[in-house]
Amino acid sequence: MKGIERIERRIAHVIGHSSVPEDPTHSGNTLEWLLKFDPQADAALRIAALGHDIERAIEGRKVRRGDFPTYDAFKAAHARNSARILMDILKECGVEDEPFSREVCRLVRRHEVGGDPRSDLLVDADSISYFDVNLPLYFERNTWEETRRRCTWGYLRLSERAKRIVTDLRQPSEELSRVMSECVELCNQSAPR
Repeated sequence: MKGIERIERRIAHVIGHSSVPEDPTHSGNTLEWLLKFDPQADAALRIAALGHDIERAIEGRKVRRGDFPTYDAFKAAHARNSARILMDILKECGVEDEPFSREVCRLVRRHEVGGDPRSDLLVDADSISYFDVNLPLYFERNTWEETRRRCTWGYLRLSERAKRIVTDLRQPSEELSRVMSECVELCNQSAPR
């Protein structure tokens, strides 16, 4: 599709201004993980991978955790908001392919919960990237307990294949390795037998 590079540049520009320091790296790393799972991923999946968290980069439009009763409600609002912003970017970039735009936004709306093979792929790529690149900076900003809670939430949504990958990731510090060990142990204890 014509204009994909323009869309990618626009997404990178917006995310490059995020106040969340790991956002630019996470965007590209999510795409890298997606392509490891599906080297032939189509443009809609690739754009969704790059822009799935775009709303965090726009201070005036991002949703705030404190405005929601649960973490899941917050994440659902985050996904919907990112999809709305991406739709605006697609229009701004002159995308007139309505099925393409709808699929990009559908994938982004589902990137926290999955539910079909394509969105499940995005969930895994996003989640692995969290453990691969976001976790150290998340830990710098949050307590041990909050980091463990967020890791547990993220780990529980992974496919079995992605859990094996995350378990094998090397963390940059002993402290983060302990957080991950506790998270995996907690999740394994609560898993149905």
